[in-house]
Amino acid sequence: MATVCVFCSSAQDIDAGYLELATEVGTRIGTGGHQLVSGGGRVSMMGAVARAAREHGAHTLGVIPHHLVPYEVADDDADELVVVETMRERKALMDAHAGVFLVLPGGIGTMEEFFEAWTSWSLGMHDKPVIVLDPSGFYQPLWQFITAMIEAGFVREAAWQLLHRVNSVDEAFKLIEG
Repeated sequence: MATVCVFCSSAQDIDAGYLELATEVGTRIGTGGHQLVSGGGRVSMMGAVARAAREHGAHTLGVIPHHLVPYEVADDDADELVVVETMRERKALMDAHAGVFLVLPGGIGTMEEFFEAWTSWSLGMHDKPVIVLDPSGFYQPLWQFITAMIEAGFVREAAWQLLHRVNSVDEAFKLIEG
């Protein structure tokens, strides 16, 4: 059993396919006997992951800064909902409870969480895998940019090789459960 920390969007005006992906991920977390750590919102992808995980038996921990409660609409149905003061406290608690990080499509908040988890993993500050699930090619422009950063000498090839980039929920859960 893994404790899966999911980074994903809380934006409400997104394509329904992203919500379906989040629901599928939450379902797999629950049916696989895993636990979920999330950003504590009940809207958009974040909410879809948490609802599906709970519906399929997962324990859910949500961590949300109090100033985001009105925007991300706090997930009051979470098994545990922790309201913190700052984004840094949020990330620290999410990181502390995570066994693995799973990154879905999202905006700048998702990117910030993803890059911090990946950077600290590549520097040996934790040993928790970082998996980016990208079935629709959302992250392809980012991979091209990172490849250019590697070619320019700004990113170590070893850091790039450490990152798990997968195209399906099945591939992601093979890594999580492997």
